[in-house]
Formats: sequence, C-alpha cells, structure tokens
Amino acid sequence: MDPVLRLRGAVALTGRFPALSGADLEVAPGEVVSVVGPNGAGKTTLLRVLAGLLPVSAGEAVVLGVDLRTDAASVRRLVGLLGHAPALYDELTATENVRFALRAAGVGAERGGPALARVGIAGRLARAPVGGLSAGQRRRVGLATLVARAPALWLLDEPHAALDPDARTLLAELVAEAVAGGATVVFTSHEPEAASALSDRQAAMAGGRVTDVSPGSRRAKLSAVGEGGSNVA
Repeated sequence: MDPVLRLRGAVALTGRFPALSGADLEVAPGEVVSVVGPNGAGKTTLLRVLAGLLPVSAGEAVVLGVDLRTDAASVRRLVGLLGHAPALYDELTATENVRFALRAAGVGAERGGPALARVGIAGRLARAPVGGLSAGQRRRVGLATLVARAPALWLLDEPHAALDPDARTLLAELVAEAVAGGATVVFTSHEPEAASALSDRQAAMAGGRVTDVSPGSRRAKLSAVGEGGSNVA
C-alpha cells in the first residue's frame, strides 16, 4: 500500500531561509504520527508543506498521490489543517464559522451542527460570536470543522495548546474516530510525553530536518484495551 505522504530530501524556503532543509518522512495510511521539537525546528513549516500551502523547492514531496512540486493546489481539498491559532472570524458565531468553512471546502453545511455538538459546542456557545469564546473553546470550533469535513489527512499544529484535561481526552477520541474512519493524522507538539500517548510513531525535528523516528504509545494502549486492560488517561 502506498504511503499517505512521502518526503525525501524535501526543501522549503521562507524568504531565502530553508525552513525545511532536506526533510525525510514517510507515513502509512491510518497512522498517527507526532512531530516534536523546539520552536524554529520546522514543525509548522512541515505541516504547511503537507497542506500544499508552501512550495517545495527541491527534493520529493508526495501527499495522497499528489506531487506537491507540480500540483500542490490539488491536495488542499484532501487535507485538513488546524493551525495553532484557528482561522476564525471573531464577529461570526461558532455555527456560522463552521458553515462558512464547509461551504468553502465544498462540503454540506448541514454537517456543522452535529460536529459542533460532538466537540461540546452547542446551545448558547454555538450561537455566540467566537470573539467572545475562550482559547480552548475556539480550538474546539476549529476541531469541529475538521470533524465535519472528514479529510483524508488531518494536520494539527500544537493541538494540545489551550486545552484543559477534558478537552485533551476529547482530542484523543476525535483522533481515534478519524483513524477508524480511514483518516491519517500528523500533528506537531512541544510536549513529547503527551504527543507520544496520542501517536503510533514520533518524529523529532531540528534545523528543518527529521532527526529521529521512534515508536509512540497509542497502539500499545489500544492493544491493552483490546486484551481486556484499562485505558487510563
């Protein structure tokens, strides 16, 4: 089976600076892969490249069968990117924001309500302008858009940021549900332990390169549950 994404010596520039300087990474269908590293390591740049938002200037970069060097625009409708700060319009309600995003993606707006309810945004919160919501609630609205879109590849930039323990549990559930539905997930984090718990593999980045790939603990936890163990958060 072909990988969902394959980078080999991928280089991406921001201005004249190589934010990716020869990155190598391969992710199989259904995997959850976390990318950890300090600020400036290239994590956000990696996600922007995979989303088709930043051009690859050298090397190989293929996502969902699309060559990013020749047709990056085609991959944008297939992936869902949730940035560190969700792209929301403060004057619109949570419901209006999600509906707007779904229409822009060519997805039925009727999916928005159930998705918002799934992430705990309903009633008054769903009708409130997002400018008045907390940072954690805004991230839930962003997650609702991904849930409703159901992209083949989820790209999450620091998804644990601004989330309380209950919301982190919800995030783990949403990732598991996405994978069960056939999606693949790649996310960045500066919290190696939290990232490992959510991922099958963990890639470390520094200087725009992937420096190490190690096993995560998500599959071990799933195996324990399947064998009658308990999944303790």
